[in-house]
Amino acid sequence: MALEYPSDLKYLDSHEYVRVEGETATIGISAFAVDQLGDIVFVELPDVDDTLEKGETFGTVESVKAVEDMYAPVSGTVIEQNSTVVDAPETIVEDPYGAGWLLKIKLSNPDEANEALSADEYRAKVEGE
Repeated sequence: MALEYPSDLKYLDSHEYVRVEGETATIGISAFAVDQLGDIVFVELPDVDDTLEKGETFGTVESVKAVEDMYAPVSGTVIEQNSTVVDAPETIVEDPYGAGWLLKIKLSNPDEANEALSADEYRAKVEGE
């Protein structure tokens, strides 16, 4: 199965993605990460109003294979947590770029997203691994 890497997203080497819309960023994990993890059984996310700094750990995703830290692709304040994925972590596996998003944050520095990888750069990196 070919994995998708939507071109409207930016990606980190650590497999998080960010979608920037105005001052809001939606953060999740890529289809590649989901494919590597397998069945996701638990997600730990920061609370609304928590502040994230780019590059810092913001939570964990646990699968039957491993527990992985997730890293903030941008800095900002959490304005929404996806309660669906907390209650039903398999949503991330089923739709990582849609219903399986993790957080929405209000950006403190919108330019940070430009430092992440484009879809083509990310695809080349993960498919070349």
